[in-house]
Amino acid sequence: MRARVLTLPGWQGSGPAHWQSLWEARHGDRRVEQHDWLHPRRGDWMARLEEVLLAEPAPVWLAAHSLGCQLVSAWASHSAHAARVRGALLVGPPDVERADMPAALRGWRPIVRRWLPFPATVVASSDDPYCSLERAAGMAQAWGARWAPVGPHGHLNAESGLGAWPEGRALLEALQCE
Repeated sequence: MRARVLTLPGWQGSGPAHWQSLWEARHGDRRVEQHDWLHPRRGDWMARLEEVLLAEPAPVWLAAHSLGCQLVSAWASHSAHAARVRGALLVGPPDVERADMPAALRGWRPIVRRWLPFPATVVASSDDPYCSLERAAGMAQAWGARWAPVGPHGHLNAESGLGAWPEGRALLEALQCE
């Protein structure tokens, strides 16, 4: 049985030109739809991930972007079902502890910095406006994840011009081969 990939968008979701949306269309990945994309509450998002994960035949892979990365970290530290996850691609984690983060994201502080109970790769851009490369590397280390800096690509979203982002899919596939 081929494991399902669940996509976890960040704050405000991922639009039609975002690599997550394109992966869903091309590869049959399933988006974890949150009840409120504009006012993200960590506990609510964790409960929704748990609900979707338990409805899927195990095992699954996670492909998270932005706040979705913080969701994976927080959820994995509390869930009794983390063993259902084979691994996670964590792309563009935001530094929600920064003073200039929007008020809607303050409930995501502090960043959960626990070793993930499954393999993971953190992908970060050298010019991400929401997180310095150094802070992203620190998150990768705290999560026990492989570190994959990719140069200047902004927030690694639709505005970055990545399209279907085959390089990112290759990182996910490499993780699946471990």
